[in-house]
Amino acid sequence: MIYSMADSTKVLVRGVNWIGDAVMSAPALWAIKGAYPDADITLLANPVVASLFEKDPHIGAIMKYEDVYRTLPGRLRLSRKLKIENFSTAILLQNAFDAAFIAWLARIEHRVGYNRDARGVLLTKAVDVTRETLRLHHTHYYLNMLTSIGLSAPYRLPWIYLTGGQRQSALEALSHLRHPIIGINPGAAFGSAKRWPPERFAMLIGRIIKEKGGSAVLFGSQRDVEISAAIRKRIDPDIIVSAAGIFLDLTGKTGLRELCASIAGCDLLITNDSGPMHIAYAVGTPVLAIFGSTSPELTGPPEIPEHPEFSYRHSVIRKPVRCAPCFKRTCEHLTCMNAISAEDVFNEIDALWGRRKAVFFDRDGTLCEDADYLNSFDGFRPYDGLDRLTALKDKGFVLVGISNQSGIGRGIVNEEFVKALHQVFIDKYGFDDFYYCKHVPADNCACRKPSPGMLLRARADYGIDLKNSIFVGDKNADMETALAVGARPIFFRTKKHTLSIRGIRQISTLEELQAIV
Repeated sequence: MIYSMADSTKVLVRGVNWIGDAVMSAPALWAIKGAYPDADITLLANPVVASLFEKDPHIGAIMKYEDVYRTLPGRLRLSRKLKIENFSTAILLQNAFDAAFIAWLARIEHRVGYNRDARGVLLTKAVDVTRETLRLHHTHYYLNMLTSIGLSAPYRLPWIYLTGGQRQSALEALSHLRHPIIGINPGAAFGSAKRWPPERFAMLIGRIIKEKGGSAVLFGSQRDVEISAAIRKRIDPDIIVSAAGIFLDLTGKTGLRELCASIAGCDLLITNDSGPMHIAYAVGTPVLAIFGSTSPELTGPPEIPEHPEFSYRHSVIRKPVRCAPCFKRTCEHLTCMNAISAEDVFNEIDALWGRRKAVFFDRDGTLCEDADYLNSFDGFRPYDGLDRLTALKDKGFVLVGISNQSGIGRGIVNEEFVKALHQVFIDKYGFDDFYYCKHVPADNCACRKPSPGMLLRARADYGIDLKNSIFVGDKNADMETALAVGARPIFFRTKKHTLSIRGIRQISTLEELQAIV
């Protein structure tokens, strides 16, 4: 049954309080915007998580739930502020009584949320919480609330909207480190029961540096400084003394946006069940997650086996012990965590760390003439040298096509033709794969260039080291995509587009590429 809120023109969404929960709630936020495309969407969020949504195009405004609002006078002050805004609908992703109470005080006409925390009487639509509801992964838990009131709420992989500049700045800050750059997150804000022992992290870091020839970056908030210090004390002293290029401690030194960008700059994040774990998959970084007292079925990296495109590479390590998951904040014996050895974690790294190099190609204007929404083989004009690109495979490169195809979303290009053409690139010209984004710009997807989603998908599928790869394209968006992931950009000159980014190598033919790679 559809709960009618058709007249909703201003929608207040009460966000959740924890970083991980905030990431998992993102698809629900996007579904709300999809249900009310013309409405102004305001997110009322804990200041701790608010910056996660700074650049999210689905949200019109962010209002911070400051500490001053936590008293009764503060709640009254906030409710008056909300009443002035004249919201027609409040959708409460947060489960707390407080969320419903403030929306009720603000006299918001439609108040929707789960019937929890004795707040049902304050809601105009209280969604039942069943046993099945509580077994849902948290991402689907938020979506389920929307589908229960008749809204379309399809699953999408959570995505944090970082700017290209933020990604590039983080890559520059990490550029002195040896590859692979492996992030280490030893904290967990919920409680010590979720934390793998510091001595195990220290052993792991030593092996990453000595046996993988890579580097380690410690992440954490100010509250994790003591944990990181305990880890440093246990790392081989020779490593700490010669830390330049192999070890970097960023604990307590980054804001939330900087943390997201820094994790995006890593080749892998090894982490407890924590906010940074969720950040990692939401910026496209492979995740190796260590679970003990909590359940990956409820809060782990999301995975839908029938739709592998809905997740990037990840692995979960946990040991079957009788008392887990217990969901406790603290534990005297930590049997579940102590059962996981440094060897267990170290042995999982190779399956997640991409080591193959690739050459990525834009399609129209780079591999063939740009026909403006190519929609038949009659208009397909391949460039000279396309049939000789397979020589790059002899040099160890994977060949991958990356193409924006908004014509599909606009209804002027047949998707089956696009698939057939890309199969020609694979069968005739030796490409390993060809990815395309069918969304229009207004969809605000993660895959449309210059967003790096298609490159991240290719990394997951083929184990690619993006920092040791090349992107060839004829548009500035192609160059921005390359720079966002640390790949080498090469601009293919045509009469149609002009390069506006300095310091990028340019070519005029595909044959030139063979000579410089």
